[in-house]
Amino acid sequence: MSDPNNHALQLDKVSKTYKGKIRALKGIALTVDRGEVFGLLGPNGAGKSTLVKILMTVIKPSEANGTMLGIKVGDKKSLRNVGYLPEHHRFPPYLTGGQVLNYYGALSNIPRRERKQQAARLLDLVGMSKWAKTSVAKYSKGMAQRLGIAQSLINNPDIVFLDEPTDGVDPVGRRDIREILKKLRDEGKTVFLNSHLLGEVEMVCDRVSILLQGNVVREGTIDNLTKDSRRYEIEFQGNPPEQLLNNLENAQLKTQSQNNSQISHNQPQSNSHRLLLPDFQPAQVQSVIDRLRAANNIILRIEQKQDSLEDLFIKAVEENGKSVGGDTAKRGDK
Repeated sequence: MSDPNNHALQLDKVSKTYKGKIRALKGIALTVDRGEVFGLLGPNGAGKSTLVKILMTVIKPSEANGTMLGIKVGDKKSLRNVGYLPEHHRFPPYLTGGQVLNYYGALSNIPRRERKQQAARLLDLVGMSKWAKTSVAKYSKGMAQRLGIAQSLINNPDIVFLDEPTDGVDPVGRRDIREILKKLRDEGKTVFLNSHLLGEVEMVCDRVSILLQGNVVREGTIDNLTKDSRRYEIEFQGNPPEQLLNNLENAQLKTQSQNNSQISHNQPQSNSHRLLLPDFQPAQVQSVIDRLRAANNIILRIEQKQDSLEDLFIKAVEENGKSVGGDTAKRGDK
């Protein structure tokens, strides 16, 4: 592996087999750069929480090679500079928000004066300053999530692991949390994000990794992972000229009566069509538009499109033989 000091997290052959020969992780290898927001995606049971718990030394791996913040994975020394917000976290309901941060700051051996200042700064960061003296029992789900993020940052970590930080939060709260994550990145911190809300991940993550059945099946920037899906779509009314259809290699014509069919001059026509042009350059698209207009077709819409993270995720799941449905993935707003 390359120099571990250049990465916040560098893993190789991380495996976990539970009793009954249940293989939760099957030799995971991934790299997270310093100062980026990294998203780990996968359906329930994929092994996401198992991986994070191994990194937090909550679970002992069957095998684990790699480093976190330049220190061997499993060495508790690395946790001094790590923050963690588990899914479904719970704080003592009788404590106020300020007392919660003071308590966790004390657990991190932060001096009293310093943790008081840090708590005030973090409550302001997550928009909870006016609730600092309110008991947690009176907090909404969104307020509790904001406090949880503040708690994960109390020790001023270099890398913070957030498990479903926007789950159950309203749209305004999700937007605010996204802004918080961007601020952390701007401060040079590394954010490792576990989430089912694919739309949220797409808006905030620099890179993602898709984990299925204990294996990493995709990793990279969203743009690089979806670049092969780039295409132009032309929606029009009328009938496309026969010569045009015969000359457009790899193009697809979609109508109300027949979807996802390869272009053929023999296919039934309807009044409205969508012409999909993969790997076409703008000049080629313009030529197609000119020929459609010359045949008296009416152009309704021209759009350059690319698969979303949700599309990428579903394709990865389907390609690996696991059906998509139920609670496999919660689809966030695009």
